[in-house]
Amino acid sequence: LKYPFERAEKFNKDIRKLGTMGSLTYLDRFRTLVTKIGNAMGYVRMVRSGGLLACADATKFLPDLKAIPSFEERVVAEKLSPESIAAAKALDQAIANMSQSFTGGFEYFTLLVQVFAPELRSPENHHLKNFYIIVPALAVNYVENLLAAKDKITKKASHLHADGWIFTDDGFAIGVAYILKLLDQQNEFDSLHFFEAVQDHYKMQEAQLEKIAAAAKSSKTKKEEQQTTVLNNRKIKTYQTEFDLLRFSFSGAKIFFDN
Repeated sequence: LKYPFERAEKFNKDIRKLGTMGSLTYLDRFRTLVTKIGNAMGYVRMVRSGGLLACADATKFLPDLKAIPSFEERVVAEKLSPESIAAAKALDQAIANMSQSFTGGFEYFTLLVQVFAPELRSPENHHLKNFYIIVPALAVNYVENLLAAKDKITKKASHLHADGWIFTDDGFAIGVAYILKLLDQQNEFDSLHFFEAVQDHYKMQEAQLEKIAAAAKSSKTKKEEQQTTVLNNRKIKTYQTEFDLLRFSFSGAKIFFDN
């Protein structure tokens, strides 16, 4: 069984009936919150990557990280001054810290899951037990918002560059993957087969447009109607592409939180 795409689309539209906060619906604000959480995870990863780069630059002078000699032992064996022994000891400690940070260090994502998972799975947050059910509607909301943002940027940037500007946002995918991991709902969301339902939905729409186009060729159809068919087909492919990109980002984000 697959979670119906039409149900997620309808929920995204009907949520507006509950009211808005400015120009944002409650689902918009929820998506924004999830995206902020994902961006925070991305920042943690960026800091970690920067630390690894710094450690890599520092450890390139060490011949073998697995067989680092003890400078303190050698200085003591040579019976050098106490100051030299203290300096050698400090050097050994600095090298050990760099080696540990580069080869092992802390798995920050694992720590963030271990710290927050018990709290979100506690009885006080029992209302989150069905979080995975709202993810399809959030995904629809995300894609629509992203396409609207791309459209605005393209229009405003058209006079600066022939191809316009490229807009992207991976924070949402990382945020969803992180929250699903915290709530231990990855399998529940996978059981919805939502992204497969998305593909089926747009394939069906493409097939319908192909029938309309075939009928238009065999009859005298107004030029406006033909243009409408072309625009609808382009819209379908655009949505298909964005959902595919979201699926790829989400699959990559899940790897961050694998045990």
